[in-house]
Amino acid sequence: MSPKQQRGEATAAQVLDCALDIYVAKGEAGLTLGAITSASGVSAGSIYHHFGSLQGVAAALAQSWLGRLLDELVRALEQADDARSGVHAVVRAYLRFVQLHPDAARLMHSVTVDRELAAHAHQIRGAQEARLAPLAAWLHTHQASGRLVDLPLPVLESLILGPVTGIARRWLSVGDIDMEEAARTVPDHIWRSVGR
Repeated sequence: MSPKQQRGEATAAQVLDCALDIYVAKGEAGLTLGAITSASGVSAGSIYHHFGSLQGVAAALAQSWLGRLLDELVRALEQADDARSGVHAVVRAYLRFVQLHPDAARLMHSVTVDRELAAHAHQIRGAQEARLAPLAAWLHTHQASGRLVDLPLPVLESLILGPVTGIARRWLSVGDIDMEEAARTVPDHIWRSVGR
């Protein structure tokens, strides 16, 4: 990587770090171009060059953290001995990630990021393909062995991660869920919906 590319990556990382700090301190409404330039020392032109728009900053930040979450889920699957323990591990890893990184998780599950993800779903999924491929392969392998229900992979993925995402959103916004209890009980309920 050239020195120019390294500087560009460092600048982008600096903007994303500052953007998360601003989001934590001031919420979605506080995440403005002026706030980011002031906190990061990076010019508006450079931010537009790297991210295209303010929404691009939020999307890039969410994608960065989504990548970290997916890496955690893959690591959890790599430790699993069978389909049941894999489903349990993924559910627990997701819930643990949300507990360890509530600020980033709050951004990842925000309405703004939801809109951005919906508007660019194929592009974002493509950008995360390398991280999603091991999950898809794991699901396919256990479907082929007869240990997971025979449903299209997107449906199966939604049955496993959809409830966990809902729990995460509720905990992040309302806070009335005991995450330790959820980590103990929810994996079995999800397994019963997808396992054989």
